[in-house]
Amino acid sequence: MATTAGAFIAGGIAACGAVTATHPFETVKIRMQLQGELQDKGHQPHHYRGPVHGVSVIVRNEGLRGIYRGLGCAYIYQVLLNGCRLGFYEPMRSRLTTLIFKDPTTQSLGVNMFCGAGSGIIGAAAGSPFFLAKTRLQSYSPFRPVGTQHNYRNAWDGLSQIYKAEGVRGLYRGVGAAMIRTGFGSSVQLPTYFFAKRRLVKHLGMEEGPALHLASSTASGFVVCVVMHPPDTIMSRLYNQNGNLYKGVFDCLAKTIRTEGFLAIYKGFLPHLARILPHTILTLSLAEQTNKLIRKLERRILPASEL
Repeated sequence: MATTAGAFIAGGIAACGAVTATHPFETVKIRMQLQGELQDKGHQPHHYRGPVHGVSVIVRNEGLRGIYRGLGCAYIYQVLLNGCRLGFYEPMRSRLTTLIFKDPTTQSLGVNMFCGAGSGIIGAAAGSPFFLAKTRLQSYSPFRPVGTQHNYRNAWDGLSQIYKAEGVRGLYRGVGAAMIRTGFGSSVQLPTYFFAKRRLVKHLGMEEGPALHLASSTASGFVVCVVMHPPDTIMSRLYNQNGNLYKGVFDCLAKTIRTEGFLAIYKGFLPHLARILPHTILTLSLAEQTNKLIRKLERRILPASEL
């Protein structure tokens, strides 16, 4: 890994490249999570029926601008989230492993998951206001509205309106759900990636390179989606609510399951999977390459004692 600052930069750059390609499916996922909110079964609209159908409906009615709503916020959020997640993971893991096992090269699943969750929670807290604005921008539709509608001109207008109406507390609405969601996902993302990587090298004889990165990140992306989707649904609803429809994470979870059934927490799973698989593959694969470039740059400009 590069230095902490270098890994932060590398992770942010990689995540921005990934989110450019996967943002449309994120828009569909959020709208599917919100459609039929707290409505009984049989009375729920189905404007968006899946990743491909959802993309086609939005593009047909709102154009490319509709499918890429909130992209600016997504960039800032991804820099903060994945910069922290990829930048702080290895330093945290190395220090904690040294403290417990006296050897920083020891691999412990528990330590890896703890550090993955910890680095992700830091990133989620840092980027929460931008994810809030992004969610509300993506959920807005003048043609196929679902959930509460927030008509913001852009990200800055959204953040300004939220701050004027609710203050700093409003900007951090739903941050608890965001930290739980990202903690769940981060606790398995990097540990699963490195676990899969080690096993593929050991048992299949794969060598370091794009094929190994692709296979490892695919396994990681699937596990992340399964683990992270229920809190992701709760977070989307908490972020998008107007007023106090939900009192918190557990109130939202209880109301959703009671009214819409247990599977409601997995609404939008397919577009989430369609987003997170390529997003994880691109983020982790690009992170490998950007880390190499950052390390080369650091060797040229930093003294050896800091590397």
